[in-house]
Amino acid sequence: MAGRYERNPYDEEEDVNPFADPGVRGRAAGSSYGGGPFYMTDLKRREKELQSREAELNKREKELKRREEAAARAGIIIEEKNWPPFFPIIHHDVENEIPAHLQRLQYFAFASLLGLAGSLFWNIIAVTAAWIEGEGVKIWLLSIIYFISGVPGAYVLWYRAMRTDSALNYGWFFLFYLLHLGFVIYSAVAPPIIFHGKSLAGILPAIDIISEHAVAGIFYFIGFGLFTVESLLSVWVIQEVYTYFRGSGKAAEMKREATHGAMRAAISSSI
Repeated sequence: MAGRYERNPYDEEEDVNPFADPGVRGRAAGSSYGGGPFYMTDLKRREKELQSREAELNKREKELKRREEAAARAGIIIEEKNWPPFFPIIHHDVENEIPAHLQRLQYFAFASLLGLAGSLFWNIIAVTAAWIEGEGVKIWLLSIIYFISGVPGAYVLWYRAMRTDSALNYGWFFLFYLLHLGFVIYSAVAPPIIFHGKSLAGILPAIDIISEHAVAGIFYFIGFGLFTVESLLSVWVIQEVYTYFRGSGKAAEMKREATHGAMRAAISSSI
């Protein structure tokens, strides 16, 4: 008789009102959606992790800011690489860093840097053609050395110096830009007296090669044209920079800095 009051094991669980309080419904159904203890524990754990990550990011940001301020006080300029836009390898921001009256000249100097890079890159192509025609691997290796040393060297030694309106940096610029000018003029002629003659696509090796290898000779004549244009542009740039240098009072400032430096050196040596 007791069986009539026993629960059928195949009966469903106690019906739960879907419109009941979510907490009650969750506890009745055994779900964690009602704010059960496991859910609350997991929520607190994640909240602590987020707080820990936020604190770590704030700490790193403060440390980075502190280092930037220390570098600025020490006169160290931290440059962000932003050019070319698709693959930044150098810093180039004329509009924001150069005074308006000098921006045109700075753009021409940058064009001179790009012209050097283009001329030396084409030089590799021309010398490669000559190497294929049997001129030897030595001239090809030299053309690679010119490119990988000349372009970064020009950027570091004279282009960056021109971006700072300082008399000392102008002196640095004139020194290395004159070397640059001498190199591109020499490359346009390419006499075989210092470098291996055919390692530079100048007029003399172009005349020599075209009689035997027409394609390589044409490449050399194109290289001669590029070096010639680069030479003319470089002459114009250094003339304009010198004109500004003389007219802006930087020459007198450079003399004063040199005099003060000599006096400090003399005093230091006498102590």
